[in-house]
Amino acid sequence: MAARLPALETFPPLRAWQRKALVEYLRRRTEDFTAVATPGAGKTTFALRIAAELLADGTVDAVTVVAPTEHLKSQWAASAARVGIQLDAAFRNADLHSSADFHGAVVTYAQVGMAPQVHRRRTMTRRTLVILDEIHHAGDSRSWGDGVKAAFEPAVRRLMLTGTPFRSDDNPIPFVEYERGGDGLLRSRADSVYGYADALRDGVVRPVLFLAYSGETRWRTNAGDELAARLGEPMTQDLVAQAWRTALDPAGDWMPQVLRAADARLTVLRNAGMPDAGGLIIASDQQTARSYAKLIEQVTGEKAAVVLSDDAGASARIATFAASEQRWLVAVRMVSEGVDIPRLAVGVYATSASTPLYFAQAIGRFVRARRTGETASVFLPSVPHLLGLASEMEAERDHVLGKPKDADGFDDDLLERAQRDDQASGELEKRFAALSATAELDQVIFDGASFGTAAQAGTPEEEEYLGLPGLLTADQVAMLLSKRQAEQLAAQRRRAATRAADPAAEPAAAPSAPMSAAQRRVALRRQLNALVAAQHHRTGQPHGKIHAELRRLCGGPPSAQATIEQLEERIATVQTL
Repeated sequence: MAARLPALETFPPLRAWQRKALVEYLRRRTEDFTAVATPGAGKTTFALRIAAELLADGTVDAVTVVAPTEHLKSQWAASAARVGIQLDAAFRNADLHSSADFHGAVVTYAQVGMAPQVHRRRTMTRRTLVILDEIHHAGDSRSWGDGVKAAFEPAVRRLMLTGTPFRSDDNPIPFVEYERGGDGLLRSRADSVYGYADALRDGVVRPVLFLAYSGETRWRTNAGDELAARLGEPMTQDLVAQAWRTALDPAGDWMPQVLRAADARLTVLRNAGMPDAGGLIIASDQQTARSYAKLIEQVTGEKAAVVLSDDAGASARIATFAASEQRWLVAVRMVSEGVDIPRLAVGVYATSASTPLYFAQAIGRFVRARRTGETASVFLPSVPHLLGLASEMEAERDHVLGKPKDADGFDDDLLERAQRDDQASGELEKRFAALSATAELDQVIFDGASFGTAAQAGTPEEEEYLGLPGLLTADQVAMLLSKRQAEQLAAQRRRAATRAADPAAEPAAAPSAPMSAAQRRVALRRQLNALVAAQHHRTGQPHGKIHAELRRLCGGPPSAQATIEQLEERIATVQTL
């Protein structure tokens, strides 16, 4: 007996971007359609609605979904079943076809790459809609890309979905259209785009606070030399990688301090109206993940769920955690993309993976909004490259072919050596040995603005940021951070006035003690943010737009990475806007 056609009236109401994209799709009736939507925006619902429309009007007879992982196969099948589309998540390459009880199947890119002819025959047998979920994965290897192209060229319709339509390499993505720009480079083109900024404005996703922690790190090189550096300070990329990896060492003090702060933030969210709020620690490798789980148990007194690899047991553990009120989950790559755990609200980015693609996928795990006012907090090392990515959360990116490797001023290959995996877990450790690391809150990043702090870990200023209310809109977050920044500046001025009026009130050396470069940058970031806040109140322009205009006029990176000279120039410029 053939599977019944899905009833369109049973679908949940579509969001505005989904309706607009659906109308555009049905109007054009094109063979290929690429939809870009930020994680948490509802790509799955959009794709299933298109599948239902095409099945109902007879355009297609079958649906094939291609997903990145085994876990996501089950997730897709479950979502489809809720709207009356039956997909076979157990389909294997050895099977000739799915049972007549199903409208189609869910497979992985790896499955297709191993036997593209099997899937080509299936596609040619019935008029098929192919949904390519997170299509950028089709460029992960030549076998995957070639396999996807060979298998699904005969499809009647192809729908490409992604939340991150860019890659860090030049591998072209099958079925994605590229257009040549004025610089001669080819850029991917999407038919529908719904970015993080759009979703934040519509209340579809949560505002994300990034809490960046610096600290002193010490390590020994393989030549026996001991080196020390402050995380987040300017240094060579090789030293950045080593200081970063030293901070993430489970045996040091940096991770326990950051985990205590993250757990304190999780408690605030749970007490503020998110009683089931959960936390996720993203680790670089299995051994470190187990060590972080032990640290979490020491900090909280509760065991953490641990997901180490993409196997059948991992899917069950993720599902169990998603449905529970357990506080913490520790994972390696498994939940960096696509996995739906809406209650995740606090993250610890404890991996040295550095590409924009991976970062965007990881942060996407925390942004799905369930109710108005929910916020997300992500703790991360104060590393210039990560600070830049955090400051540009709202940036829309395309996949660019032929871009020079140093076009963004950063060598991803260097820090890729710092990301250990199951096959190459000891390369960086052979080059150096971590000795010690301490943590302190360096800055809070929100909406492209950096709210600096010179506080040591555990001081009232850090506690103020950790204690921010858990239920706030994006505008309320910006307003509250600006207000606290202004209060801190006012307190500094009062202390300076007191010292000037009564020098004896302070130690003699204090007034003349020079500020370090780090302290100077913190003070300038505070001053800049206060001036931007004043400009916001005068004009009504969002803080992020004002910061973006200053970058356009003055050049340079986001304020989280800016030099002293760049900050001083922006301070002078904002007063002329």
